[in-house]
Parts: sequence; structure tokens; C-alpha cells
Amino acid sequence: MLDAIVDYVPPCPTELPSNRVSWNIDPARAMLLVHDMQQHFLSSYPPESAALNTAVDNIVRLRDIAVAHGVPVVYSAQPPAQDAQRRALLTDFWGPGLQTDDEARLIDSLGSVDEAQIMTKWRYDAFERTDLTDRLQRTGRDQLIVVGVYAHIGCLATALSAFMKDIQPFLIGDALADFSAAHHQQALAYAAERCARVVDADTAAAELSCGTE
Repeated sequence: MLDAIVDYVPPCPTELPSNRVSWNIDPARAMLLVHDMQQHFLSSYPPESAALNTAVDNIVRLRDIAVAHGVPVVYSAQPPAQDAQRRALLTDFWGPGLQTDDEARLIDSLGSVDEAQIMTKWRYDAFERTDLTDRLQRTGRDQLIVVGVYAHIGCLATALSAFMKDIQPFLIGDALADFSAAHHQQALAYAAERCARVVDADTAAAELSCGTE
């Protein structure tokens, strides 16, 4: 039940909202969450989508920088053919969801991904019914960098949940994609006002590389 997405121009750094907090990404404290970059969720974008391609390019760049600086990376992915009782209310909003292994696979642009880095996800919030909190605690992390889709649904829900757990969330404005420019900007505005620091990919890359406090 995903409608076709009309392409839009992703936000540039000058269009990002003002932040209430001045947290900096620290590679010794951060984990990178690549959120739901699966065929099913990305197939609604038109070919050569500016919104999606910008996000993908920045996600890959930030992922590579994270790996180079010892920052753990986790990929959330919903499973195919979910049991109706387990899927529950999601079906009322989105129908049965992804059905095949091909729909569930991570996009090829991400390259080869270690299965241990893939976390099965069940709800908008990537913390809900997953081991994300345990992964953060095991690696001594208290910052979560969120990139992927969709900005105003799972990415925002996860950032808000991280905030509630005293984990500093960061949304990377041009490493996210959404249904529309309006949805994208609404997600960033809410996050910057209420639960996260919103930055562009260049800023995130510099902070990941330098480890400023």
C-alpha cells in the first residue's frame, strides 16, 4: 500500500532547521543506523530520483567513514511475509507489507553487508522488539546517527525513542528520504525542536572524522 512518490529536491544545508542542542558526533560514542534501505520501501521512488539518490550517496559515504573510524554500523530491515498477528496494526495502515525475499533485501548500492549487522525490525521505532539498545550498550555507545527512509515515520520515531532512552540522536538531513519535501522538512523540524540534532552529511562526515566534543 505504498503510493508512487513524486520526486523532490532534498534539503540543502541552508534549509535545515535550527537546532536547540549543540551536541557533536563523537566516533567513540556513536553508532550509525542505516534505516530500512530495502527494495520494498525504495521501489516507490522514480528512476534517477534526486531525493533518493542524494540520500543513498550520503549514506554510503557516511557508512564508509564510520567503518574507517571504528563506528559500529547496524542496518534495520523488516522481514517478508510477516505473520498477521505479529504485524497487527501496521496492516491497518500499510496492508500486508513486503512479501518476498527480493523485496526485503537491502539495496545493491550498500554493497556486501555482514549478516550480523542486519537487525530485524518490527515497528516504526527501531528500538521496539529489537536488540538495538543491547547493541548500543555492548559497544559502549550513547549516540545514534540515523540515516535512511522514511524521515517522518521510522527515522523520526527512532530518534524520539533514542531521546527517551538518554541516547543522543542525530538525523542527517540529506542522508534521509521521504514521501515528499513537506514530509521531509516536517520530520527535520520536529526532531530539531524536540529530540535530536539535525545536520547535513558534510557536517556529520567532518565530526565522524575528527571526534569533536
